[in-house]
Amino acid sequence: MSNPKIQQINSKMIVTELLSLYLGCIVDFRRLSLSNGVAKKPIIGRIQARLGRLFGAWGVFFKGFLKHPVMVGSIIPSSDSTVKMMLDPVKWDECDLFVEYGPGVGTFCRPVLERMKPNAALVVIDLNPDFIAYLSKTIHDSRFYPIHGSAADVQEIIRDLGHEKADYILSGLPFSTLPDNLGPKIAQETYNAIRPGGAFLVYQFVRRARDFMAVHFDHIDNGYSFWNILPCHLFWGWKSK
Repeated sequence: MSNPKIQQINSKMIVTELLSLYLGCIVDFRRLSLSNGVAKKPIIGRIQARLGRLFGAWGVFFKGFLKHPVMVGSIIPSSDSTVKMMLDPVKWDECDLFVEYGPGVGTFCRPVLERMKPNAALVVIDLNPDFIAYLSKTIHDSRFYPIHGSAADVQEIIRDLGHEKADYILSGLPFSTLPDNLGPKIAQETYNAIRPGGAFLVYQFVRRARDFMAVHFDHIDNGYSFWNILPCHLFWGWKSK
């Protein structure tokens, strides 16, 4: 059992650190308003660093949502329960290449890496350079490949990395709001990129994503995660062997 006194000390330390960061930002903003153009650059850099520490992964995720709301499935990362349910059907001993579309701040990346074989690879693809930069800085694993690009180019991306097919592809992209008929294209490219016997793993707030999958995948299993904000549909589309 955890020690209540230790928890209380840790909580006080966290509050103190957050208050210090907040006050530091206020001071820097004040200096910024009084500075000339040359002096502003280092102050802006300090403010950005403080805000990054203050908000961490949640701040990066929220910033990504504000930048590309139609490309990010949710304003809040998926819950641990959703992650577990989504990954449970994966046969990790048969997985050499796992691909994720829209990794955000790595909610799925770390659990996937924990489950993968030592010689397997995780390729994550995102159009948002902020997410890719954050993942590159925070995940240090030789099996991890963060790629700034489009899920529609998945076949080209995995070929460039020396792979013929993916075993599993995971996506939380909001298929129903993707622009320029991108949803059907990604579904088609994903099917072509997955090996026979592999699967397309999709989690969505609405069921419409299943319609994009049903055109290509022979069998689709369905699930639902109540312990998520918001609750979401889970789909596993299997490609026949």
